[in-house]
Amino acid sequence: MAETTLFTSESVTEGHPDKICDQVADALLDAYLEQDPLARTAIEATACTGLLMVMGQVRSTAIVDVQAIARRMLREIGYAGTEGFDADSVAVLTALEEQSPDIAQGVDAAIEVRGGGLDTEDFDRVGAGDQGMMFGYACDETPELMPLPVALAHKLARQLAQARKGGVLPYLRPDGKTQITVEYRDGRPARLDAIVISTQHAPGIDLSTIAEDLQAAVIAPVIPSEWMDERTRVFVNPTGRFVVGGPQGDTGLTGRKIIVDTYGGYARHGGGAFSGKDPTKVDRSASYAARHAAKNLVAAGLCRRCEVRVAYAIGVARPIAVGVDSQGTGRLPDDVLAELVRTVFDLRPAAIIASLGLRRPIYRPLAAYGHFGRTDIDVSWEATDRVSVLQDAAARLGARV
Repeated sequence: MAETTLFTSESVTEGHPDKICDQVADALLDAYLEQDPLARTAIEATACTGLLMVMGQVRSTAIVDVQAIARRMLREIGYAGTEGFDADSVAVLTALEEQSPDIAQGVDAAIEVRGGGLDTEDFDRVGAGDQGMMFGYACDETPELMPLPVALAHKLARQLAQARKGGVLPYLRPDGKTQITVEYRDGRPARLDAIVISTQHAPGIDLSTIAEDLQAAVIAPVIPSEWMDERTRVFVNPTGRFVVGGPQGDTGLTGRKIIVDTYGGYARHGGGAFSGKDPTKVDRSASYAARHAAKNLVAAGLCRRCEVRVAYAIGVARPIAVGVDSQGTGRLPDDVLAELVRTVFDLRPAAIIASLGLRRPIYRPLAAYGHFGRTDIDVSWEATDRVSVLQDAAARLGARV
């Protein structure tokens, strides 16, 4: 008899309070990088009724109009002429200061250089911007090699925003959340057990109208009919009303949607947030590199599921640990797969930045709808450009691919 389990992942729209803050932080990062590719930033934002506060540390030669960029971001999201949180009337407070010199010295000159005992090539000269552990994941459940629950949740959230912005459902408002529960049988997706959509809306719209419209304009265009059956449950605005939303309904904060940003809880997360951080922060860059490695291992046919884990010490260029967990699906032992990762992928921060092209203003579009599995934008860590190299190396070790 097949083993049956349920797994649930969620996503949020770009108008969700936390995602507003992520997008403001990354829009500011892009503005700094556009003028100064070597900018160092650790920008945070928080938002509530009538207030947006931007704070953190920056080291850059760029001159950036923080207020103008923040207000423009709010307009693009949809907070223009909105009660309680409006791009033109919201108070924007700024508290940005210089990066700590204690952190800067470890990034500027890695321990490999300062100690003088190791090879001091260019990629050894930039130390990790923080300590910590980062994870990357891939699996063969979807064409983009992402877990099915979070992939569908993101597509629903993006479609919800498009229906609002495109005027298909003009009574929708920016804030919204989606959730997908997938039934797995013997570890493989079999059907959708539940779909949940909570969307902010204008006053006076009855729930039955919203449910009918979302089925036609949001669910049907995104969810393949073969995943649904007569037992699939659909919940729309389960509280019955969602008029007060955005920062007026709930305070927003950067970095509070890290599971939405990654794999929907399906795989582990090291805990570090992404938005507002320049690529010397390995919370961000090493997570991208680990996803790149995991995706290429799966695309190469060396495993069906793969978690790559990397750990760093602040101010040290070379990772202190690299591991792989293929969850029993590997064609080679996990320690051998880990050695392939160490051989094929250079995981020093400067090498990651160079190989993935991370000193560019590419981050604001990533701040909503996930950083991985994106097919709507071109991001370097989603490329399966190391497949042949991995396959050749694996073949020399006796793996049949």
